Amino acid sequence: MKIATFNINGVKARLPRLKEWLEETRPAIACLQEIKSQEDAFPAKEFEALGYRALVCGQKGFNGVAILVDEKAGYSLNEVQRGLGIDGPKEDEGEQARYLEADVTDPDGASTRIVDIYLPNGNPQPGPKFDYKIAWMARLRERMQAIWQEEVPAAVLGDYNVIPEDDDVWSPKAMASDALMRPESRAAYARLLGDGWTDAVRTLNPRGGVWTFWDYQSGAWPRDHGFRIDHILLSPQLADRLQAVGVDREHRGREKASDHAPVWAILRS
Repeated sequence: MKIATFNINGVKARLPRLKEWLEETRPAIACLQEIKSQEDAFPAKEFEALGYRALVCGQKGFNGVAILVDEKAGYSLNEVQRGLGIDGPKEDEGEQARYLEADVTDPDGASTRIVDIYLPNGNPQPGPKFDYKIAWMARLRERMQAIWQEEVPAAVLGDYNVIPEDDDVWSPKAMASDALMRPESRAAYARLLGDGWTDAVRTLNPRGGVWTFWDYQSGAWPRDHGFRIDHILLSPQLADRLQAVGVDREHRGREKASDHAPVWAILRS
């Protein structure tokens, strides 16, 4: 079973690139972030034409997550939870569309809990946006601990907006003051791993040097000035089945591409 995460940076703006990626790589489950679309405006029929069913937690113009499953291959999904019950950094913003959880059933009838997240960026820091990021990560940890207690095979995929280690970035010095590398952000991510979740990409690339994001500015892509912020965390039941991981870097170089590349993992049956 191939699962993947892709911050698409606007589902409508990147629709041709997203459809290309789905057709060329055919993940069974694809978690999208930063769709920047409300549910009723999400182009679900475009994906249905490819054989995918979509579950969407949207927000107009910002944020938003969606889970696509390959219905043509026999996968189905049922929503478990949307949102973590935590408001944004301003009192009048309410909860942002950053969390979507579903049970996905494979063609053999086995179920996997899939959690799609778009973690707050946290910049500028210090300030309310960074405080929100850390609070959101604490609430995420609580939810992940609850899932752990259910003892279900589970994967938490998405844009974590955390660079976990120095070898996850082209230049630690260049990013040292960014919220993505703040000690508080790294410590919150490390606590998830300490709870027993497995970082799939790190497990099969222990020396680091794997990027998933290249900024549009300063020639980051042609200079390969990237870093890793898109992660796949696996429960023990899925970590034991981990067979391969990868980043579809080539898709970042296409015309009008997202600034992220898709990240995927293959799990044995």
